[in-house]
Amino acid sequence: MNSILITGAKGFIASHLMPYIDKPDRQITAAIRDRCSSNQFPSSVISVTIGDINGDTNWQQALKNIDTVIHLAARAHILGEEILNPEAEFLRINTDGTANLVQQSIQAGVKHFIFISSIGAMATLSDHPLTETSPCQPDTPYGRSKLQAEQALIDLASQSSMTWTILRPTLVYGSGNPGNMERLVKLINRGLPLPFGLVNNRRSLLYVGNLVDAIATCLTHPNAKNQTFLVSDGQDLSTPELIRKIAYHLERPCHLLPVPPSLLKMAGHLGNTIEQFTKRPLPLNTSTIDRLLGSLVVDSSHIRNTLNWQPPYTVDEGLSKTLR
Repeated sequence: MNSILITGAKGFIASHLMPYIDKPDRQITAAIRDRCSSNQFPSSVISVTIGDINGDTNWQQALKNIDTVIHLAARAHILGEEILNPEAEFLRINTDGTANLVQQSIQAGVKHFIFISSIGAMATLSDHPLTETSPCQPDTPYGRSKLQAEQALIDLASQSSMTWTILRPTLVYGSGNPGNMERLVKLINRGLPLPFGLVNNRRSLLYVGNLVDAIATCLTHPNAKNQTFLVSDGQDLSTPELIRKIAYHLERPCHLLPVPPSLLKMAGHLGNTIEQFTKRPLPLNTSTIDRLLGSLVVDSSHIRNTLNWQPPYTVDEGLSKTLR
């Protein structure tokens, strides 16, 4: 029986992953921060309380007899960040916490470690399609912490017999996903005109059903060992195309106003100024505008060719399942 530890077990991706990989020949252990959250799992899943994740977390009980670790837990982007040094906090949880888990996994005899990183470890915007060989130039504290976590995994595992797989997903969407996609859906659902009619960009997306299928493939495919993969749906969309598709699946009207991108950038800077005075996040600031205007396309042919993997869902199928 293959024994699998999943971290971040209460999170969005794990909620889709656990039922997908839960099979009679597998024993799944869910790492949770507190005991009161364990009742949401199937009866076949073992839950282990590990507390906060950082460089001092004790994983000994959770790693007992574990063959494979799927590390999903991370500190993600937080709107309205109020701590004095957010970069240090990202490094403490995402980098130090991952390195600590890797080291203890090696000591516990784990055979394979699957790390769910992020395309943010490479960039948040790019005018050229990214591949696994593109230079990593993360421009956010989150992205830098993820890249350093990847490097820690590779360095530590190279001194042991434990193999590894790193997945860098693009923007993940699906039922129950908080974040930028959820905010965009809420705006479209109101039926209000949106000022993105003149945006000319391309962005890669990833439906959570495709991501969990890719993770499941990495669990069993021998060619996944010691590989880094960029993962996407394989169908790139502009912001106006995405809005039209979301409106179609919501059965809501789609009104796109032809507002020049330069004015949208000015609105983003104005949003930043208002946020500084009010100390409250706004739906439009420079970060949001950059993502709506800019491009970020990945070439996911490496995972398709190496693992003979194909996304089981198209973008339209993923959006339909997300929004229905």
